[in-house]
Amino acid sequence: MTLAEAAAQADHLAESGSERELAALRSQWDDELEAAARSGDFRERALAFRAVGLFRWRAKEELLRRGLDDGSPAARGSALLSLELLSRDHPSTVNSVRPLLHKLVSSDDNAVVRRLAALALKNGSPQRETIVLLQGIGADDEADASLRQAASRVEQQLRRKAAARR
Repeated sequence: MTLAEAAAQADHLAESGSERELAALRSQWDDELEAAARSGDFRERALAFRAVGLFRWRAKEELLRRGLDDGSPAARGSALLSLELLSRDHPSTVNSVRPLLHKLVSSDDNAVVRRLAALALKNGSPQRETIVLLQGIGADDEADASLRQAASRVEQQLRRKAAARR
């Protein structure tokens, strides 16, 4: 079985609530995942960062933080996908890397990475600086249209969250 196949199996186990089997699979693939995250091949790093989310591996959040700084847009994107998945039930996952997400959404060279960073921010706490940043990106005529759209959508979601808290 490859890491990709194990990650797909882990995703299925997590969806079905098979925590014991998921924990066993995590322990079986721990070393391989760490090695893949340190690989010189960006495809292996991207797979490793994506696998963290599919395994629902909260203990590997620091690995995702490294993935957000990776030189490969594919690896950064995979780390963002996993971060978004892990943060659905735990906003602290996004809140702990908010400055990195702000940097990615505002200045990454890759438009897809910028859009994924905006989407990941939706699961965090509705902080004012994030809302203002997304509002600015949504109104920026020079920004990519899909990025503007994603930023505006997430900004509105965060505004609704903030209003619901009041």
